[in-house]
Amino acid sequence: MSLIVKNLYKKYGEKVVVDNIGFTMENPGVYALLGTNGAGKTTSIRMMLGMLEKDGGEALWNDKPLTFDTCNIGYLAEERGLYPKYPLIDQIRYFGELRGCDRKTVDKRIKYWAERLNVEEYLYPEKAAELLLEQNGGVAGKKSSKKVKLQSPDQLSKGNQQKIQFLIAMISDPELMVLDEPFSGLDPVNTDILKDVVREQIAAGKYIIMSSHQMEVVEEFCTDITILHRSKAVVSGNLNEIKKSYGREKLRIKTEQDIKPYLENTDIKILSEKEFEYDLRVKGDAEANALLKTLTGNDINIIAFELKELSLHEIFVREVGEDRDEE
Repeated sequence: MSLIVKNLYKKYGEKVVVDNIGFTMENPGVYALLGTNGAGKTTSIRMMLGMLEKDGGEALWNDKPLTFDTCNIGYLAEERGLYPKYPLIDQIRYFGELRGCDRKTVDKRIKYWAERLNVEEYLYPEKAAELLLEQNGGVAGKKSSKKVKLQSPDQLSKGNQQKIQFLIAMISDPELMVLDEPFSGLDPVNTDILKDVVREQIAAGKYIIMSSHQMEVVEEFCTDITILHRSKAVVSGNLNEIKKSYGREKLRIKTEQDIKPYLENTDIKILSEKEFEYDLRVKGDAEANALLKTLTGNDINIIAFELKELSLHEIFVREVGEDRDEE
């Protein structure tokens, strides 16, 4: 299987909002679409999925146009898409049946994912009743627990709405998952739950397109990325290769003495310091090794010396940050 996106193009009037975006996924894993607000991420996703008309380009799944008919797609939209007054379980069943699943299969998957995502109390009255009894010590509220009214979708927190929509995206057991800001609104506990699910899907050989502002989360999962800026791709390719291309220029040193005198008359920049712990910016391995030689030659006791590549966050800021915007 493969996903090929070629030269996606979209304009509104004279304004180009997606300018010839393309990438390829030949193997399962996570491909990240990154960019500031308005860079064209969601528009690109919607054109890929056929939800928005393209002005140019194509998206192919196994050499056929990518549609919900040619590929089993699970789509988690950034915007909340639940009907506010209809029972949640009816909505999930409806979306599952739209994707061609029979009622028995849908109900089985709902039960699994409701437990996995810890949202059973919002779908099943008996689970809500059990929780009510627990909260009342197992005694008070026993009568009222016989018939518990479930919360309507618009009464759920942002995070719980997000988990329900993720459940809907998973209900068809998709081969291609498109996750637009999947961790938005989630607290650390629920973020970890969703991370575990993503890891499981990667291990199961799923193809995943992920768009997110949380660089550390994307870096944890993705193998390839495209960074969009003002509708164009400014960085694209394998994340490890991209990092290598920027060189290793972050140096962290911990010593038992002050090393600032040895940094004078060099181009090394101190980014931060605290009690003989220094974060420095160097030009590469040669400058870092020269500093190490100088320090050891002057009997500086070095506890830690680590030369690192730029993080995805730092690459992102360098490519789309304020300095670039001003150019």
